[in-house]
Amino acid sequence: MNRSALRRTGQLLLVPILAVCSALLVGAAIMWLFGDNPVAAYYGLWEGAFGSPRAWSTTIRKMTPLMLTGLSVAIAFKAGLFNIGASGQFIMGTVCSVAVGVNFAGLPSVVHLPLALLAGVAGGLFWGAIPGLLKVFTGAHEVIVTIMLNYIASLFAAWTVYAGGTQGQTPGPLWDSTAGAISRTPEVFVSARLPWIVAEPYRVHWGVVIALLVALLSWWIIFKTTLGFSLRTVGTNAKAARYAGMHVHGITILTMMVAGGLAGLAGAIETLGLNHRFAPEFTGGVGFDGITVALLGQTHPLGVILSAFLLGALDAGSARMQFSSGVSVDIIQVIQALVLAFVAAPMIIRQLYRIRKPSDQAESTLFSSRWGRS
Repeated sequence: MNRSALRRTGQLLLVPILAVCSALLVGAAIMWLFGDNPVAAYYGLWEGAFGSPRAWSTTIRKMTPLMLTGLSVAIAFKAGLFNIGASGQFIMGTVCSVAVGVNFAGLPSVVHLPLALLAGVAGGLFWGAIPGLLKVFTGAHEVIVTIMLNYIASLFAAWTVYAGGTQGQTPGPLWDSTAGAISRTPEVFVSARLPWIVAEPYRVHWGVVIALLVALLSWWIIFKTTLGFSLRTVGTNAKAARYAGMHVHGITILTMMVAGGLAGLAGAIETLGLNHRFAPEFTGGVGFDGITVALLGQTHPLGVILSAFLLGALDAGSARMQFSSGVSVDIIQVIQALVLAFVAAPMIIRQLYRIRKPSDQAESTLFSSRWGRS
């Protein structure tokens, strides 16, 4: 790597690094104002994330779905699209993978596991295609559509595991009949589960390897292929891309489908590798956390890996932090929100630290994408 490339890399990394440091400082100030000890809190956070082999395994588990949902949001950004629907796409991927995982008994693992993973990708891909098609053919903004689809996906998933009621209501098609009044699916067959890299009590599964390979493949496609060049051109200037003969509408639909498929894969991996069943409370906020991951990673696939690792560590260490220092885990949500605010508005960081904006426009931010493209 030559000196110019190193300088550009440093310029790209500077704002995210300072954003994280600033968020941690503000978080410490909040803790101090409320009478808590920020030093003890952050020491507990470090211990919970990196203090033991089990802590490291928890961090790795937490970062795995964040990588894929972060990629989902980042790839959409590259095409000038804002995918707020990773949460719903994650849910649909989970439901579809479970539907395959709890059926087809007797299939060998070499068939059953890939089939369940592909079902998860297909579920997310279908859910991502809807806003892409609506944007192209009706002009509906993808932000509004994806937000609405998140609610629909959540309600649909809850219906699939509905336990029925005292009035004779029909239970959902995926409900575990042995669970009584609990809304959940049966456990997926062993043949549909991702195998462990490191077994109990660490529970690190092969999903992390899949996520890393997908991130590297995404980098190669975006920056080393004609398709990736077209995607980035559409995201920079759709009119110029159309004038150059690129199929802007087709790229828009394809991008949203790929983004949905990545979030769906995250749901499938989380289910087949860790939870082994679906219940409504398992969805969490990993889809929305993908927005923070994408922005902190500067919408670059390799940056997404690093930012997913950081947010995974924050999540993994929060329980230990609360146990050892008494500081509520909610402070982690505050820190993540501050990171998102500082990265999305880098001028705050530049003003605070008196940093000049690079003359070659090396910085890539959320607001460098076009909004409301026709």
